[in-house]
Amino acid sequence: MVGLTLLVIVAVLIYAGIAQRVLDRMRLTDREALLFIAAMALGNFLPEISITDNVAVNLGGAVVPAILAVYLFVKAGSTKEKVRSVVATLVTTGIVYGVSKLVPAQPLFPLPIDPMYLYAILAAAAGYIAGRSRRSAFIAGVGSMILVDIVSRVEVALTGGEGTVTIGGAGFFDSVVIVGILAVALAEVFGESLERIQGGPSRHESESLTQGLRRPNVVEFKKGDDDEE
Repeated sequence: MVGLTLLVIVAVLIYAGIAQRVLDRMRLTDREALLFIAAMALGNFLPEISITDNVAVNLGGAVVPAILAVYLFVKAGSTKEKVRSVVATLVTTGIVYGVSKLVPAQPLFPLPIDPMYLYAILAAAAGYIAGRSRRSAFIAGVGSMILVDIVSRVEVALTGGEGTVTIGGAGFFDSVVIVGILAVALAEVFGESLERIQGGPSRHESESLTQGLRRPNVVEFKKGDDDEE
C-alpha cells in the first residue's frame, strides 16, 4: 500500500510539471515516466510469472523496475557513468546483503522499523554515495535490491528451503518504490547543492538558454546535463 501511494504521489507531481527538472536530468520524458509508474502499479496486481515449480517473479516489484534500470543505463551519457553505475550497483548489493544478514527480514525481536524499509533506505543512501548521479543512484539502489532478493532466494533454495518463493513479491514492492524515489531525491538535493557550490547550475542553465534561443525546440545534452556530479 505504501508503494502504490508513493507512485500516485509521484505521478501527480510529474503530471503537474513539478518533477520536470529531475526527469530531464535522467533523460526521461513525462510520458515515459508515467508509463513506467503505471506498469509498476498494474504489474503488482497481475499474476506472478512462474520461472520454476517453486520460484516466481512479480512484474511490478521486480520485472518493471529492472527494465527501467536497464533503460536508464542504456541512456547514460557516457561510458564512465555506465561503469560507475555497474560498480555502484555491485557495491550497494554487497552492503545491503551484509546488513540483511545482521538484520534479517524476519527478525526474532521487534524493531522500530520494518527491515525491508531499512534495506531500502540503506540501498538508496549507498546507491547515491557510490553512484553520485541521479541515474546511477537509481540504478544502483533499485538494482541492488533486486539482486539481493535474487541472491537470497537462491541461497534459500541451495540450503534446502521449501515452499514457493517470489522475487519482488510481498513487501519488496514497497521497498523498491521507496529506494527508487529516495535515491533520486538524495541525488537531487545533495547533487544540486554540490553543483551550486561549484557554480555549475548557473553556467549550464545559461548555456542551455543561449542554445535554446539559437535552436528552438531542440534539447541538447552536454556533459553537465548528463548528470555526472
